[in-house]
Amino acid sequence: MKICISSTGNSVDNTMDPRFGRAAYFVITNTDSMESEIIPNSAANSGGGAGITSGQLMVDKGVGAVITGNVGPNAMNVLKAAKIEIYRGESTSVQENIEKFKKGLLEKINTTVPSHSGLEREKK
Repeated sequence: MKICISSTGNSVDNTMDPRFGRAAYFVITNTDSMESEIIPNSAANSGGGAGITSGQLMVDKGVGAVITGNVGPNAMNVLKAAKIEIYRGESTSVQENIEKFKKGLLEKINTTVPSHSGLEREKK
């Protein structure tokens, strides 16, 4: 199975990024072969739509599960529509989160955080 962990850096030794849509990197790992692909998140600094863009990337990459800290409603909708499972990772390395996932130690995420208000906050 391919899983994706949001990451603060471009290595499995980096810490999991608690954000999904605006994570700095995505580490996509095949849990059978343990081969990883590390992708910079092009949506991390976008003005809007980061969750949708990031979610669609997971669909395009054939990911079966995402490990992160929080997921907004737009990303949740994309991931759920594609039947991609979402798990709450821990503030440890990407590698440690992969191991915990393989042992079934991570809880599923079924609720979202509020959507990123982007430019609306700046108008107030």
